[in-house]
Amino acid sequence: MRAARLELPRPVGHVSVEGLTYAPPRSNKPILKSVSIRIEPGEVIGIIGPSGAGKSTLVRNIVGVLRPNAGTVRLDGADIGTWPRAELGQYIGYLPQDVELFADSVHANISRFQLTRGENVVRAAQMAGVHDMVLRLADGYETQVGEGGMTLSGGYRQRIGLARAVFGNPSLVVLDEPSSNLDAEGEAALSECILKLKQNKVTVILVSHRPSTVAVVDKILLLIDGVVEAYGPRAEILARLSAPRSVPAVASAAAGRSGA
Repeated sequence: MRAARLELPRPVGHVSVEGLTYAPPRSNKPILKSVSIRIEPGEVIGIIGPSGAGKSTLVRNIVGVLRPNAGTVRLDGADIGTWPRAELGQYIGYLPQDVELFADSVHANISRFQLTRGENVVRAAQMAGVHDMVLRLADGYETQVGEGGMTLSGGYRQRIGLARAVFGNPSLVVLDEPSSNLDAEGEAALSECILKLKQNKVTVILVSHRPSTVAVVDKILLLIDGVVEAYGPRAEILARLSAPRSVPAVASAAAGRSGA
């Protein structure tokens, strides 16, 4: 009789990317090339770079949606690919660049279809700054969003997706262009949410091109052509980007929109 698998303890949010190389299926051209970074628990990391740099591909590898051709992503020392998906889902919140909502209620989408107390859903919505907006919907949290969230605006979908990402007290939250459809009020709510996550010692990784979002990060990773061009404290990296000697490709990266 096979022994039951040992369940790993709740991670504190230490992320290690070790020599990660990734190429799409049936392609010999890697999008990411030997990427290595370490992220300490509770740090907020901003990933910037020009379109096609591999930013979204990197975060999809980090959350385990994609598997690298070489190298490893580790969460608290364990290869993220070895975590059972049900366990991993408890500890990682992920907001993809293209937010996908399911044809169900706002409540069900935020709770990831888990049976949970309503206060947990409300808490996530409040953290994401979307609670009051939900209350103004026709049926509040029981409002049906339609296939793909078609009954909601892009900003609403993004903010509900953010609430879903922070639901359940995750150890790691990964946000891919979380402000792309937000107005000024939504951006302010996003920044406040990230600061709350930081106060709660949650590790946050976000892809962004907006200065207002990058302003809340501790460190910046500059990715160009799938290679780590720079990684360090925010002020240090931004100073390097604004220096006259910066090469054009690097100088333009701070404004680069999300790509692969």
